[in-house]
Amino acid sequence: MKLTVVGCSGSFPSTESACSSYLVEADGFRLLLDMGNGALGELQRHVGLYDLDAILLSHLHPDHCIDMCGYFVARYYRHEGGRAEAIPVYGPRDTEHRLATAYGDVPDESCMSEVFDFRTLAPGTFSVGPLTIRTDRVRHPVEAFAFRVEHDGSALVYSGDTGPCEELHELAAGADLLLCEASFTHGKEDIPDLHLNGREAGEHAARAGAGRLVLTHIPPWTDPLTNLRDARAVYDGPVELARAGAVYEF
Repeated sequence: MKLTVVGCSGSFPSTESACSSYLVEADGFRLLLDMGNGALGELQRHVGLYDLDAILLSHLHPDHCIDMCGYFVARYYRHEGGRAEAIPVYGPRDTEHRLATAYGDVPDESCMSEVFDFRTLAPGTFSVGPLTIRTDRVRHPVEAFAFRVEHDGSALVYSGDTGPCEELHELAAGADLLLCEASFTHGKEDIPDLHLNGREAGEHAARAGAGRLVLTHIPPWTDPLTNLRDARAVYDGPVELARAGAVYEF
């Protein structure tokens, strides 16, 4: 598998990065995990607008899904060859309604489903192209999911947004790479079931035996080097900060 970080800023775009969006490629198949603020523009640095094969949305906060509205425009109003074929979009309950509401004056109630084949997420395992996806609910104020993406013996786990939880640990067990949110600062914020800090991300990676930890979804107000230090204090494996444009192959 190949992972490209399209955007990794938490809550809103930073001067260096769009919000959460991650491109996973295997055997010519292209899967996008989330499409937050600013991600659609950055995505075009790595892949053509109409070259995605499927999209997974971890939850429906804007910093993880709002650029789907712009992507709807690109697929629905495409001038050459008419509308783009409907692409599978896996998301929480009411994803279609939420995106249509965010867009505003849609042509009709079902127009988004003409270019997005909406499928509702639930805990469990399913296949998307050559990839096997295992998903479970994680701890966040809205319905939110983490994903384990497997292909040919390799595994990537993406936490989405979550507080500490057993579900993430189970998904991450033995993963080659844990792409884990680290929004909070250890000893500063302590809000249950909302976000992880760098130390907690490191603890999840260590306990799960993950091969590599990449810290992501760090908001502009959080010091990333503090979170990196805190993760390294509890996790002995390779750990680094996500950055827009970074590529991992495993």
